[in-house]
Amino acid sequence: MADTTPVEAFRPLADRMRPRTLGEYIGQDHLVAAGKPLQRVVAGGRLHSMLFWGPPGTGKTTLARILAGSCDCEFIGLSAVLAGVKDVRAAVETAQRVRAEQGRGTVLFLDEVHRFNKAQQDSFLPYVEDGTLILIGATTENPSFEVNSALLSRARVYVLKALTGQDLVRVIEAALGDSERGLGDRNLALEAEALKLIVAAADGDARRALNLLEVAADLAEPQEGTAVITLAIGAEVASGSYRRFDKGGEQFYDQISALHKAVRGSDPDAALYWLCRMFDGGCDPLYVSRRVVRMANEDIGNADPRGLTLALQAWDCYERLGSPEGELAIAQAVVYLACAPKSNAVYAAYGAAMADVRKYGTLEVPLQLRNAPTKLMKGLGYGREYRYAHDEPDGFAAGENYFPQAMPPQTYYHPVERGLEIRIAEKLAQLRAANCKSGDTRNK
Repeated sequence: MADTTPVEAFRPLADRMRPRTLGEYIGQDHLVAAGKPLQRVVAGGRLHSMLFWGPPGTGKTTLARILAGSCDCEFIGLSAVLAGVKDVRAAVETAQRVRAEQGRGTVLFLDEVHRFNKAQQDSFLPYVEDGTLILIGATTENPSFEVNSALLSRARVYVLKALTGQDLVRVIEAALGDSERGLGDRNLALEAEALKLIVAAADGDARRALNLLEVAADLAEPQEGTAVITLAIGAEVASGSYRRFDKGGEQFYDQISALHKAVRGSDPDAALYWLCRMFDGGCDPLYVSRRVVRMANEDIGNADPRGLTLALQAWDCYERLGSPEGELAIAQAVVYLACAPKSNAVYAAYGAAMADVRKYGTLEVPLQLRNAPTKLMKGLGYGREYRYAHDEPDGFAAGENYFPQAMPPQTYYHPVERGLEIRIAEKLAQLRAANCKSGDTRNK
């Protein structure tokens, strides 16, 4: 027997509730409110090529459809995940026919435009250039890195923001009150606390909010003729939701950057917050462990060498314990590093030394510093004038030069006046004074 269920019944609530006009569109007031850029585009009726950059569920596809409809343009939607150059050519043929037969423009909406490689992106540039296509691309990735410069120069970038809690409440209320496309015909009631949970779990994503609401509505049980979405149902549908965290994408690097800068800035509380954001989003704790070791090297250094030891031990603890216990060891290391005295002296010294290695090229090792395991080498003078530091007063060969002869001696390491490096600086000052006294002028 054939299924006679209307096709509309199978469409997800988020798709049915897709706004049709700017008046129905919720969020992005910085772009669509009166007098703002895209509102002016609609008012003028003239579209230009553009890129929408923002997290999922912020209305990029919907906004493209609204703009095309408001400006009486043909709309062709493609996804860069599935489409190829052949699909772009077909879109060009359609656009040329629409322009010739109807005198109308065509919007080519390319979702996830960053998934196209350079050659694919270049394939529609001539048609954007001559006006055959008005390109609206959507991406969750930073266009500066993922979209080639030729395309960027022909399209204006608009940044879409995650929806606020108030925006999501409006999205949910609109769905509950719409009898034509939403849930208004189901006599639903949504408890305030359940609403808060759904909004929090949606995390700025309107699509996710409506998906959660739809599941909750299906679970709601009638109470005196009204199906109530209770706090318990809200908790059930919201459980397991993750905050936005695009592994390998810009948010990934933004958050690890925030964690690193909070540690460097000696703010253990902010460092813990960003660490927990990353764990909550599903970031691999082993990746975080490696970055924490980097922080210990780069920003704490010899001001407190115990920081590196603790970072390595935290890494080892996670590998031994796994989740969720192992994350606590990483948190301990992060807090310790944030509270520790800071020094990037070794980091800076390493960079300066590496720059000199590249500057001076392959210089010979001085004869007195060479190893002499054979008679031939000894006969050539290898190691002959080497001064064994342990035989010198105070275990220091004052005035000895350990740099290549063709290179002036350098001072790369400058300890800071914090933590253990205070003592290191005092010791180095004594040694350098002894060098100066013996005739080594590098530290004068």
